[in-house]
Amino acid sequence: MKRDTVFVSMQNVNKKYNNLYALHNVSLDIKEGEVFGYIGPNGAGKTTTMKILVGLLSDFHGEVKIGNYKMPTQRNEIHKLLGYLPQNVAFQEWRTVKDSLKIFGKLSNLNDQEIKKRISEVLDLLDLVEVRDKKISKLSGGTTQKVGLAQALLHNPKLLILDEPLNGLDPLSRQKFKEIVKKLSSEGTTILFSSHILSDVQDVADVIGILNHGKLLQYGSLNQLKQGLLTPKTIEVLLSTPSDQWQELGKISGIKTIEQIDKTKLTLTFQSEVDPDDAINSVIKVIINLGMRLRGISLLSPSIDEIYLTYIQDGGQAQ
Repeated sequence: MKRDTVFVSMQNVNKKYNNLYALHNVSLDIKEGEVFGYIGPNGAGKTTTMKILVGLLSDFHGEVKIGNYKMPTQRNEIHKLLGYLPQNVAFQEWRTVKDSLKIFGKLSNLNDQEIKKRISEVLDLLDLVEVRDKKISKLSGGTTQKVGLAQALLHNPKLLILDEPLNGLDPLSRQKFKEIVKKLSSEGTTILFSSHILSDVQDVADVIGILNHGKLLQYGSLNQLKQGLLTPKTIEVLLSTPSDQWQELGKISGIKTIEQIDKTKLTLTFQSEVDPDDAINSVIKVIINLGMRLRGISLLSPSIDEIYLTYIQDGGQAQ
């Protein structure tokens, strides 16, 4: 169950490499049990953010809190709360999956009984039981990635930080991953993950953050990001039967473009200042007056790809 308690907080975080900002005044809050999807181009600062949160980078300015602890001064306490999957997990490739997970379990201060129990549970959860006795060197890239997720889950962390966890996974494994994320979130685990696969972020993230050149351009729910865009509004019109009079709809006030997708489907784009309800009402009136038969009409919302490109290309500024 999701709560209103903020579990991860970054306030005015700055990190420089020489004179170049990797992060510039980044502030965000992630609530307990929330799934935060982090998107942005390569080099935007996503991995730097994660390294700060897990304590791999400590020379930054600003305040970072996880739970009731501050990073980096209370790093040891924070490490008990979090599981981390970096882009490249450092496995000793001559070891078997089971033995590799035993080592990570010991590093997480689990006792032998807990390690045995949790290895069995995470291997079952991630469909890795059949490879438990295989050497890491014999695994495919996608399977190695899943073992990396297994080590991050071993000690039942309250916070999961996953850097590109979907890399190398086939569609079935990606779907499994999304189901696991939703399950963990429903049980109260807070999750921050980055991905280049925007549709996967859309499927599981409660909140999405868009980062570019070290600046957090926007963050919020998908609907909030959509509402923040002053993009032209597009209406889809479905006719019951074809009509040659569809071009007459182009005379409606405020219309920007009209396109015939097929014989019975049209898309009409209106200027951003036009009220969508007024636009739909005007279209219906004209269709009725022209004697065309209407099957359906709906307002199309921007896809996550369109949202992402708009913010990245325009620096987060509304059009």
